[in-house]
Amino acid sequence: MSTLPAVALPRATVLVVDDTPENLHLMSGLLKDLYRVKVANSGERALRLVNGESPPDLILLDVMMPGMDGYEVCAQLKENPATAHIPVIFLTAKSAVADEEKGFALGAVDYITKPISPPLALARIKTQLTLKLAADFLRDENAYLEAEVKRRTVEVSTIQNVTIMAMASLAETRDNDTGNHILRTQRYIEALAQQLRQSPRYAEMLTDEYIETMYKSAPLHDIGKVGIPDRILLKPGKLTPDEFEIMKTHCQLGRDAIMAAERVLNSSNSFLACAREIAYSHQEKWDGSGYPQGLVGEAIPLAARLMALADVYDALINRRVYKEAMPLAEARDVIVAGRGTHFDPAVVDAFLEIENRFAEIAAHLSDSSTEMVRSAFT
Repeated sequence: MSTLPAVALPRATVLVVDDTPENLHLMSGLLKDLYRVKVANSGERALRLVNGESPPDLILLDVMMPGMDGYEVCAQLKENPATAHIPVIFLTAKSAVADEEKGFALGAVDYITKPISPPLALARIKTQLTLKLAADFLRDENAYLEAEVKRRTVEVSTIQNVTIMAMASLAETRDNDTGNHILRTQRYIEALAQQLRQSPRYAEMLTDEYIETMYKSAPLHDIGKVGIPDRILLKPGKLTPDEFEIMKTHCQLGRDAIMAAERVLNSSNSFLACAREIAYSHQEKWDGSGYPQGLVGEAIPLAARLMALADVYDALINRRVYKEAMPLAEARDVIVAGRGTHFDPAVVDAFLEIENRFAEIAAHLSDSSTEMVRSAFT
């Protein structure tokens, strides 16, 4: 019996499954010089071997066996994601078209009819092992690419976070009284969004992705303060009308700074788009009396409406150069009094549902806390 010369492939493992000892001996002798050979005399034993620590690269499977026949073995192999990729070649005396159709439908890659023609059998085994080697390479390559995409995505996300926090810190360093303000408002806006999404009206808009974007964007709400003179930004008393007009420009300054960054990214739909909306519109009021555009109601971007409440609440309960901290209960009353005038009623209602969560955030990230910018990435 002649054999083909060894092929230039890694030494593959072939499992031969047949209930007849003579057939097992015949196939083992044919394959042993080219491949590692395993044998099984039943479908049940074949499945145990395949599901062991060293599964075969290819299975030669007899169809007619007592107990579990080859069709059932093949079906179970293909139903299991761990073994579905192993090619199965049926060894059978059945040569009817219907038999072949059944085998191919179950996932077999080829048929070898008995009595075996050694050159034909070796050629078909070699072909299928070559195809499997290519498929394994592609699968490994895809796994590598998926892992690389995931790694790059995490890297880009981290760069975005660092960029946002670095930009936000520029504004915060101008005002020593704000401390952990950017971190608190970041968590307030996330908590509000999570509560508000329980309403059918907002459930579709407030996706996990959008909430995450708002969370990342929130620290840039006051980035425009970098352009406000210290004599106004740090003034301990009440601002004059002229000074207040200058202070109000921080919204446009923030928007312009973010737009400049977007131009560098060559995208108006970047991760900074939400930050731009918040920076420009977080001083708008529900009744239209806010600035810089005097927007009314839902014309104000949702992220900015959430930030409006978060920003005011945090300013009320913390000391500033121009005022002392307000007790939480009084701050709550101020927020409630602004329902429908300063604040979106739905946002106020969401706040009232999670008022205790706001208090926890305020306590955990108080200005005396040592948890500063690094906590923004947790």
